[in-house]
Amino acid sequence: MIKKPRLLLIITLNKGVINMNKFKKIGLTALAGSLVATSAYAGAVSVAGGASMGVKNNAGKDGGKSWTMGNQLTFSGGGELDNGLNVSISFVLDQGDGVTATTAPFDSHSITVSSDTLGSVTMSGEGASSAHSALDTTAAGDIFDNGFGISSPASSDAASGSLLYTLPSIMDDLTVTASYSGGGTSLASTTAIGVTFAGVDGLSVSYGQGEMGSTATNASGDATTMKASYAYGSFTAAISNTEIDYDAAVAEDDEISAWKVSYTVTDDLSISYGEETHEENGKSVDQEVEQISASYTTGGMTVSLSQTEATGTDHATTLGTQERWKLGLSFAF
Repeated sequence: MIKKPRLLLIITLNKGVINMNKFKKIGLTALAGSLVATSAYAGAVSVAGGASMGVKNNAGKDGGKSWTMGNQLTFSGGGELDNGLNVSISFVLDQGDGVTATTAPFDSHSITVSSDTLGSVTMSGEGASSAHSALDTTAAGDIFDNGFGISSPASSDAASGSLLYTLPSIMDDLTVTASYSGGGTSLASTTAIGVTFAGVDGLSVSYGQGEMGSTATNASGDATTMKASYAYGSFTAAISNTEIDYDAAVAEDDEISAWKVSYTVTDDLSISYGEETHEENGKSVDQEVEQISASYTTGGMTVSLSQTEATGTDHATTLGTQERWKLGLSFAF
């Protein structure tokens, strides 16, 4: 799309005071301006928003309930260049989402250059994912992250400035990605790969492998994830396994296995049940988490309710069984 020269806009606003002699001169100038403007293309920019509010109990602690709130805006846009390349950007405003005071409220941001022939290259700042970490969410949905004090499983690193390359289509329903993440303080550069196949109706299978870039003696190594899901009628079943293999012999390798079954009652109502098991070599007790949840969507609003239990927190029995429930309300606009 050719941008209109600014001069033409001036003519439109002031057309009542232009005489014929001036019009000839302006017309020639506008023509020259339009020839220069032929290499400029306009792209569309859109804004999507989300907000949520909720209440939850304090798992494993004495005391009352806690209120929760979330909100963010995502700016995205792009356009096609005259050489056939597509360029798109994404930028998120999300106050306090794990960012420092110097960067808040800015969050995930990226730029993508793509074409059907070359595939796509995405450079990401904060919020970057490696080809592996984009796949390592457990089948149960990382339900360990519910305030029980269970540490996040290790994953391949994706530092700011990561490059993610998605290969052009090799065959239908096959997606292949590769990534390179730059290093930093106590962080070496890393590589990762990811493969997803969805060529069978209802079935999706993924494999990802990536490096953990920490230069600490007991924190460098590799992470591997395998996961699959199958949808049949109103039911969807999913299973996943992630293994963390550390380079140092004294480090204790981890394994996280999970499964989940979901049932769509109606187009608006769904229920699910999932479990996760976190094993660590050298520990006699596994961390186990289970959750039952339900959600109801109407228009742009979703009501969700979940009940979660955890045992073996910190690979010990001292805390017994911990429970947490959550009631939430989210909006998309």
